[in-house]
Amino acid sequence: MPPARARLPHRTDGEAALPRLYRPEEIAETLGCSTWWVKDRARRRLIPHTRVGRAYRFTAGHLAEIIRIHEAPAPQRAQRILPPANPPESTMPSRATPQARPSTSSAPRLQARPPRRSQYGTAA
Repeated sequence: MPPARARLPHRTDGEAALPRLYRPEEIAETLGCSTWWVKDRARRRLIPHTRVGRAYRFTAGHLAEIIRIHEAPAPQRAQRILPPANPPESTMPSRATPQARPSTSSAPRLQARPPRRSQYGTAA
């Protein structure tokens, strides 16, 4: 009499099925990147994954999270807010008016000193 086959947990009737596990190669193909990138990010714990033994495995939820993590938001148009032409006196800060900075154009330009060649053990 042959031994009875054990039923796999994801094949039971009436219960929620276990998620399908994808290999790094399948995830890389879906994302359009290299398998090395997927494994490296999983090893460094930068993307969600599951470890089965020494192998990295991914669920559909992991794939959706990886896509969400690396999603770049759409650039927002900068809205230019102009200050009022004549602000009321009550909204002005109570600090004294800032001093004007001296212009840097009148300062002498600095030059680097030549290196000391003997310091590095070379003869000049």
